[in-house]
Amino acid sequence: MDQKVFVPKSIGAIEDPTKSLRDLISSPDLTHLMGAHDGLSAAVAMQAGFKAIWASGPCISKSLGYRDVKEASWTHLIEVMERMADASGLPILADGDSGFGNMNGPRLMAAKLLQHGASGVCIDDKSFPKMNSSVGNRPPLDDIEKFSSRLKAIKDATGNDLVLVARTEALIAGYGLEAALLRADAYANAGADAILIHSGEAKAHDVLTFAKEWKRLPIMIAPSNYYRTVISAHHEAGISNVIWVNHAMRAAIAGMRAAYNWIIAEASAGQIGQEVAKLDDGPAALW
Repeated sequence: MDQKVFVPKSIGAIEDPTKSLRDLISSPDLTHLMGAHDGLSAAVAMQAGFKAIWASGPCISKSLGYRDVKEASWTHLIEVMERMADASGLPILADGDSGFGNMNGPRLMAAKLLQHGASGVCIDDKSFPKMNSSVGNRPPLDDIEKFSSRLKAIKDATGNDLVLVARTEALIAGYGLEAALLRADAYANAGADAILIHSGEAKAHDVLTFAKEWKRLPIMIAPSNYYRTVISAHHEAGISNVIWVNHAMRAAIAGMRAAYNWIIAEASAGQIGQEVAKLDDGPAALW
């Protein structure tokens, strides 16, 4: 199989990543944030032409050899964040999990993220101990006031220097549309700059309905399950940003497995050497 030629499409240096992220989120044009999990994947996203990155918590955990069950701490996130920022120069929206604790944890995490290259942070309203949204039964959600207090703590610590996104899992938890709208209103009042509405359904009906009814802040989505929905439907509903949260990691896993299986079976690189990145297009070419 002939390998397609990768042509870098960098958008160039960004003077103020936080302002750039804020402008992208509030723009009427639909923006795509690419999920990344280390310096290499962030650099590749930059070269591909993405204007912003989503620092995926589950993927960072996976890349470090941990499960997405609170085994990786927010200090691990900070370390990876700095490498991603250095490698890409792009605005980075960090997946802050559910905030890593009470008001003090989110406040400290947000301040450190800002110091180490993040342009924004997103926290979700699931209760501790948090499980991945794609795994297990419907997750219990935190009390609205309790979660709002974490949002306020982050806003108090970082002001407008860090974009704050509140993610509600109301649809995944089975609470329904009205609960999602109620929570979004409360989180907007607590200082959120945008709302990420999440759904585990294979169709985007609930997300699109939410977007058409709720207009207070920019809306972000992560269509891992309803990826077959045409992008124009999201734009028409008023959704501002689409986050491809784990596609880089999934592509990497599939690629590594294919290469490993071929080499194990054939005892040589053989044909797989023609299908992976060329030697002169390896990591050294990305910096």
